[in-house]
Amino acid sequence: MTRLPVCGPEGPLRATPPVHDPVPVRAVLFDFGGTLLQMASYEDRIRAALGRPVAEVDMAELLDGLEAGLAHPAVVEAQRGRDVSSEAHRHAFTTWYASVPALAPYAGALYAQLRSPGHWVPYADTAATLARLTDAGIALGVVSDVGWDLRETFAHHGLDGHFSAWVHSYAYDTEKPDPRLFEQACREVRADPGETLMVGDHPAKDGGAAGAGLRSYVLPAGAAPGGHRGLDAVLRLVGVTEA
Repeated sequence: MTRLPVCGPEGPLRATPPVHDPVPVRAVLFDFGGTLLQMASYEDRIRAALGRPVAEVDMAELLDGLEAGLAHPAVVEAQRGRDVSSEAHRHAFTTWYASVPALAPYAGALYAQLRSPGHWVPYADTAATLARLTDAGIALGVVSDVGWDLRETFAHHGLDGHFSAWVHSYAYDTEKPDPRLFEQACREVRADPGETLMVGDHPAKDGGAAGAGLRSYVLPAGAAPGGHRGLDAVLRLVGVTEA
């Protein structure tokens, strides 16, 4: 175990050990939703599920209902352990959708959209970033808290060929930041944790990769579906020059 320097009123009691250059990054692991792809807007999804136009005032009411539903006790309870199995994942989302009475008959259709590749939108800088990393010889993997296999979604958008590891939480009966998920992905990309960077959008879950010995980078919030996600920062962290 590395001993941290103890500081007295005048500074460290022992000499600070020399700082060595970091080990180069050989692999990057990515989260899925909110990191590389994002769902289409709820407005578009609701119209598709209902199969008809929805007036602006009615849409606002439905969206307000979904927002309020997040605080409903049954919805809150359904979110516990949401990503540890396919069944728990479906239950969590359909319970939320059904908390809005007008959407309850369409809860199954709304959930089916989650698993439909066409309802996911890659960010504008996703494809180029993955291509640059691949061209630089960086091994890539996906580590996601999710209830289904993501490979079809990535394939639909022509992105699956970049990845050599697919670690889905539901297949391991656990969720991030469980070290087992990150360790499994490191084995699959054939890189040590200290040579691997985890990129995501959740400070506790994706940032928690540091507990397994990985480096981590948490993207700032706020990117719209199809917009730029700021993935150029990953290229700089890895030391890959932008094209």
